[in-house]
Amino acid sequence: MRRVTLFINGTSRNGKVVAVYGSLADLLSVASAKLGIKAASIFNSKGGLIDDLALIRDDDVLYVSEGDTFVAPLRDPEAPQFNAHTDWLTLNVGGRCFTTTRSTLVKEPESMLAHMFGDKDVWGNRQDDCGAYLIDRSPDYFEPILNYLRHGQLIVNDGINLRGVLEEARFFGIERLAEQLEAVIRNSQPADDHSPISRKEFVRFLLATPTKSELRCQGLNFSGTDLSRLDLRYINFKMTNLSRCNLTHANLCGTNLERADLSNANLDGANLQGVKMLCTNAEGASLKGCNFEDPAGLKANLEGANLKGVDMEGSQMTGINLRVATLKNAKLKNCNLRGATLAGTDLETCSESSVMFQTCSESSVMFQNCDLSGCDLQEANLRGSNVKGAIFEEMLTPLHMSQSVR
Repeated sequence: MRRVTLFINGTSRNGKVVAVYGSLADLLSVASAKLGIKAASIFNSKGGLIDDLALIRDDDVLYVSEGDTFVAPLRDPEAPQFNAHTDWLTLNVGGRCFTTTRSTLVKEPESMLAHMFGDKDVWGNRQDDCGAYLIDRSPDYFEPILNYLRHGQLIVNDGINLRGVLEEARFFGIERLAEQLEAVIRNSQPADDHSPISRKEFVRFLLATPTKSELRCQGLNFSGTDLSRLDLRYINFKMTNLSRCNLTHANLCGTNLERADLSNANLDGANLQGVKMLCTNAEGASLKGCNFEDPAGLKANLEGANLKGVDMEGSQMTGINLRVATLKNAKLKNCNLRGATLAGTDLETCSESSVMFQTCSESSVMFQNCDLSGCDLQEANLRGSNVKGAIFEEMLTPLHMSQSVR
C-alpha cells in the first residue's frame, strides 16, 4: 500500500496523508472529501499532471486542483527549511548513486545517517559535481542497508556476503539491523564440529544446493544421524564421521567415502554403485542386500577398507575392488563376487556360504577357517592363500591352489 500527502493547489499547509488504492477517480474522491474541494486534477511537486496511479510513488507530495492549472506553492516562512517527505537527495556511495528521501535516512534516530542528514548541512557533507553526497563505503553492502530503512525488512541479493552487510550496519550504527544479521549468520552456519549434524539441518543444506553443484561434507560429524532413503549421490564424505548412521536404502552412487568412519553404521539396501571407500573404517557395519554393481562399468573401490565383522549377506558385489581389505569375521553369505579383486584380502574366519567368486583375482588371500561350500571359484587364483581349516565341499570348478598353505 502506498501513501501520499495531498495539498490544495498553490499551498503547502494543512496537507492530508491518504492511502492510494483503486483508480485515479477513487483518489480524486478521497481528495475531495479530505480537502473540502471538488477535486478534478492532481499534479506532482514539479507541476506534472498525474493521469495514471502507476506514476505515483510511496510518500509522494501531490497538489489537487478544481480544474485550474498548476500553481507552485509559496514557501511558508514559518515552515522548517526542508520537508521530510519532499526533500529528495542523492548519495554517491563508492561511485554508485542512490536516490532516496531524507525521511528514509533518518528513520533510525541514533544512526550515523540520521545525524548526517537530520539537519541540513550540519555535518558539512561533501558533494560531487552533480550534487550527490559522497560516502566512501561499499555500494553492494550499502544497498541492503538503504532498503532496510525504506521498508524495515532485511533483503539481501544472492552473492552478497552477509558479513559485509553486518559491518556496514555496525558502521552506520543501525543496531537492530546488526542484531538481525548476526542471527541470520549464526543460523546459516553448520553445526559445531563437536556436535553431530541433524537430519533436518542436512536436508536444508541439500535443498539449498543446486543439483549441479558439488556438496562437500568432508570432515563433518554425522555420528548417529538418520540419513536413510536420502539421495546422497556424488557427495564428498571424505574423512567424515558417519559412525552409527542410519543409511538404509540411501542412494550413495559415486559417493566419496574415503577414510570415512562408518563403524556400526546401517547401510542395508543402499545403492553403492561406483562408491569410493578407500581405507574406510566400516567395522561392525551392516551392508545386507547392497548393490555395488554399476551397469556402466564403474567399479566400487573398497581397497584397504576395514570390514571386520561386516554383514554383507545377499549383496551384489560384481567387479568390486577389495584389494588388501580386511574382512575378518565378515559375513558374505549369498554374495556375488564375480570378477572381484581380492588380492591381499584378509578373510580369516569369514563366512562365505554360497558365494560366487567367478574369475576373481585372489593372490595371497587368507581363507583360514572359512566355509566356502557351494562357491563358484571359476578361474580363481588362490596361489599363496591361507586356506587352513577352510571347507570346500561341493565346489563347482577345479581350483589352482599350488603353494597354498595346507
